[in-house]
Amino acid sequence: MPNKISIMDHLDEITQECLEIGACNTIYFQDETSSTGNNNRRRRLYGTNTDVIGVRESFYQNIPNPSLIFHDKPAMVIGGGGAARSAVYALQKWMRATRIYLVNRDRAEVEAVIRDCRDRGYGDSLVHVATEEQARTLEAPGAIVACVPDFAPVTAEEKTARAIVETFLKKERKGAMLEMCYNPTPYTELWSLAVREGWQVILGTEAMIWQGFEQVSLFCRLAAAK
Repeated sequence: MPNKISIMDHLDEITQECLEIGACNTIYFQDETSSTGNNNRRRRLYGTNTDVIGVRESFYQNIPNPSLIFHDKPAMVIGGGGAARSAVYALQKWMRATRIYLVNRDRAEVEAVIRDCRDRGYGDSLVHVATEEQARTLEAPGAIVACVPDFAPVTAEEKTARAIVETFLKKERKGAMLEMCYNPTPYTELWSLAVREGWQVILGTEAMIWQGFEQVSLFCRLAAAK
């Protein structure tokens, strides 16, 4: 995450998505003709964020009935890093989330996500869910994006975050979950919990595929894959 932020100061141009998310995961070149009119060309560095494409397309390419499953419903993001910010952006901008619950072991990270998103104009619908009791009172999410490593919870904060997630997974209405973790395997503990509770689970490798298509279109100057 720090590199995804710090690199932005060294780029010539950044896309609107990159600017609004505040993180860059893809750099590509474009040649610019010299203003002097000679044949000299300067390579300009462009930055964008294709993680958001990976999140969006993972749902729309794998869930046949988005209007029933996640449109116009709350969503949830597990985590507080760069991938979580991309997930918030995709859910808010393209996937019609009414509210977005944030669940994470680190309160400071959640507060930073909320602050940064509000500063960029799309954070008013974010809700930090900090306890199981709070989770029980909230409507079930239609879409969940999990952006945390596949480690068993050890600390009290990690155990609380996991318990909150399980509370949402056990709600009567089920939706779809994208498990962004794929290393060393996409079949994580969260994947297992969600499948057991009846959720449609999308593997993290799907996000890699769709953001990869977007990167290839930029690197090779092709029309984006549809």
